[in-house]
Amino acid sequence: MSVRKQRPDEDHLSGASLSDLLNLDDEENYSDELDDEETPSASAKRKLANFLSVSGNDLCADCGSPDPKWVSANLGAFVCIKCSGVHRSLGVHISKILSVNLDEWTEEDVDNVIQLGGNTAVNLKYEDSIPNNFRKPLPDASIDERTDFIKRKYVMQQFSNPDEHLSCPFTPAAINCSSTGVNSVVEKKYLNSMRLHNFGQAFLNTRKRKDAEKKSNSTAGMVEFVGMIKVNVVSGTNLVIRDVRSSDPYVMISLGTQSMKTRVIRSSLNPVWNEKLMLSIPHDVPPLKVNVYDKDKFSTDDFMGEAEIDIGPLVSVAKALENNGNANGPSKQLENMDEGKDKNTHGNNGTITVTDGKAKQDIALKLQNVESGELQIQIECVALTQ
Repeated sequence: MSVRKQRPDEDHLSGASLSDLLNLDDEENYSDELDDEETPSASAKRKLANFLSVSGNDLCADCGSPDPKWVSANLGAFVCIKCSGVHRSLGVHISKILSVNLDEWTEEDVDNVIQLGGNTAVNLKYEDSIPNNFRKPLPDASIDERTDFIKRKYVMQQFSNPDEHLSCPFTPAAINCSSTGVNSVVEKKYLNSMRLHNFGQAFLNTRKRKDAEKKSNSTAGMVEFVGMIKVNVVSGTNLVIRDVRSSDPYVMISLGTQSMKTRVIRSSLNPVWNEKLMLSIPHDVPPLKVNVYDKDKFSTDDFMGEAEIDIGPLVSVAKALENNGNANGPSKQLENMDEGKDKNTHGNNGTITVTDGKAKQDIALKLQNVESGELQIQIECVALTQ
């Protein structure tokens, strides 16, 4: 935020030179320009919002629900909250789900999503050949219907154009070689090797899809989600040494069958991540599990401690706020839990606060089953309506 310079008193102005007065006006005009500047994040979000309003992006790519607020950053598909939970369960290697409103966006991130073409391009690719006897989920579809369709669509790619997997990116017309002599022999050998490579790649893709299908069939049925948990892994303090003199720590968080991890911080026992991760909250709210590991290149990652967070109280507060539709004041249920202590209630791992209608919890998490170590974590419960 820019700080506007105070205009001098009239007594001082009377003795000021013309040059001083002109400089003062320039400084005020520059200050006004700074006040009107748009932050990079706000600019990126505005650009993303404009792309979201494009025809096709205003409906969920998978079930057709209106006004989707989530996007698969690597697929380019805008999806609703219910379908986003299924996407998140597939793993970030399949679909990396981000919130249009809640996550931080850069211009590069938004440009990457736009280059993927939006929902129309995504569905042309992944819904090229849906059988006539197969029905795409509707907005009121069950979680099992969504899960089955989304896994078939993106993991097994059953509805994609099969020719895309067998096409050769190099055609004879694209290679300017002589049709006689040595160049012709080299060209034929090159093209034959490319054909073998592409058929081999197609075979590997088929194997991957079959393996994914087996894995998805062995996975327990999906459950309804009641919201999202936004976890900000802030920092670690006095972590244990797992290498010669230090460690390369990263944090993995898990909620039910979902898990995500932070980046690795090299050679630090007091790392600072400031990294936000988001998971779906199942109806039967499980504890949030936190594990810290030391990254090793040539062996299994070393254990550096674990802990659990009971997010039940936080979810209860968030539900109370949502049900009462009160974004600023304390709800009745919150007052009962809180007993009037300035809208704060104490969970097992920290104090829950309500700020601008959002239930948050700051936690100093002591790691268990290890000699030392503590994590600073902030969690926030995000309602389905967001």
